[in-house]
Amino acid sequence: MIRNYRRPMPAALIYPEALYTVSGGGRRLCLTFDDGPDPESTPRILDILASHGVKATFFCTGSRVLASPGLFARIASEGHAIGNHGFSHLNGLKTPVRTYCADVFRGRDITCSNLFRPPYGRLRVRQYRILERSMRIVFWDIMPYDFDMDLDADASYNILIRRIRPGSVIVLHDKPASTVLKYLDRFLEKAQSDGWTFVTVDDYSGRS
Repeated sequence: MIRNYRRPMPAALIYPEALYTVSGGGRRLCLTFDDGPDPESTPRILDILASHGVKATFFCTGSRVLASPGLFARIASEGHAIGNHGFSHLNGLKTPVRTYCADVFRGRDITCSNLFRPPYGRLRVRQYRILERSMRIVFWDIMPYDFDMDLDADASYNILIRRIRPGSVIVLHDKPASTVLKYLDRFLEKAQSDGWTFVTVDDYSGRS
């Protein structure tokens, strides 16, 4: 398996105006979680974030919000930013434009967020052009492959530690299969001790 730990390709070339990093200077990082909420992983992630005083951005899947509305409410009530990850987690490259956009709009209606992260980081140019009219498209700067069962938690952690840089938007996954729960506490402790601070996508105020 070929892994790309940086900006998703070819999205970074086709959609340079999308969000990949946050600007503003200093040692700032933006922590994001995809695919939740999940009854098993979300409470544990939220507890770890709270213990470090860190706010993150959760790109939630609409169907999972409907299945766990209380968890979705908890994410918002604890001050984290909310993003839309579509309703059905569709792959834009394998889905007709109209079907895909309708699914994204349904996810927006449920999450009440105009921040959108494409599942798998994949969507067609036409889909992008339709969605960008009313949404901020958010990709990432670092992918530590916490979802990859061929990569253990220590390897994923080390990828993250080695590759963070000022303004990095980090994509992690809010689901039991992710290895992030094995190292999130350690990562936050290390990052904060090294002088990194954390912002949400909602804090972003310009283009990078």
